[in-house]
Amino acid sequence: MYDFFSNFVQNKKHICIIQAENPDGDSLGATLALEEALSDKEITLYCPVDIPKYMRYFAGWSRVENEFPYKADAFIIVDTASSTLISKLLDDAAIRNCLYSTPVLVIDHHETAPDLDFDHEEIIEMTSSCCLLLYRIFKDQKIAISAQCAENLLYGIESDTLGLTSQSTTSDDFRAAAELIDLGAKIADMEERRRDYMKKSARILDYKADLIKRVEYHLDGRLATVLIPFEDIQKYSDEYNPNVLILEELRLVEGVEIAVAIKTYPDGKLTGKIRASKPIADQLAGFFGGGGHPYAAGFRIYEDYAETLPELIGATMKLLDQVGE
Repeated sequence: MYDFFSNFVQNKKHICIIQAENPDGDSLGATLALEEALSDKEITLYCPVDIPKYMRYFAGWSRVENEFPYKADAFIIVDTASSTLISKLLDDAAIRNCLYSTPVLVIDHHETAPDLDFDHEEIIEMTSSCCLLLYRIFKDQKIAISAQCAENLLYGIESDTLGLTSQSTTSDDFRAAAELIDLGAKIADMEERRRDYMKKSARILDYKADLIKRVEYHLDGRLATVLIPFEDIQKYSDEYNPNVLILEELRLVEGVEIAVAIKTYPDGKLTGKIRASKPIADQLAGFFGGGGHPYAAGFRIYEDYAETLPELIGATMKLLDQVGE
């Protein structure tokens, strides 16, 4: 079923595995799992941004580099098929030339239609996580899954399913998790490491209190938004992602069906992370050229916040009216 994965990596000597500009547990888990699975080759792990401190409970995170390996003879892009999320690469003429002239394989699990304009192979399936898709590929192609590879895959699955509790979670995730534990993933040790890295300093707890005070409610409390300016990103994001601090808290507020955290940047860029209790997050992100899953999605635009907020409110109202109670 996944023979062209094996065909793609066959005879390749140096493969670069690329994450998008918004690395998360699923993309990092997929990257490290591929490194393990392709251990007979030279592998470079690349991300255009530093891996945040709160994700460094993954063994091997420090092998992810910011220096692009121009001499790689193949590239695998994981957890995205969106040009927006690899814009830093496409804006660099030398890197762009590599992607246009070197074999590329895209492995993704999002529902958003791919919009990459360079030639590439792709494995795209609507699953809960990229790591679950990789697990299927490895099993199908009889690729050995070491204990470390199993741990990376399980971390990724847990990350994108909120610990096997999100609406996107299916029985396939539980079966995969059980088999990965049988293969050597030590879930208790994993969770202990994750909890150690997720601990908050007193400074971050104070910042979370400040974020909560900034929350605005719209549409009779059905939509909650919070603005995260660039100064906050500079000051706090390496220690703890502001989105992680606030989005799940917003979803726990009575009556809130859509929660959106909006970050602003000096170049005029604005990003939005959406979490929803109704299956419309991907459609809402689509209004702004983004995408994702029905319950978790995001977008990136170049527009003023004052103009974006009314558009966001209007689009949310239309979608909530369509989906009904």
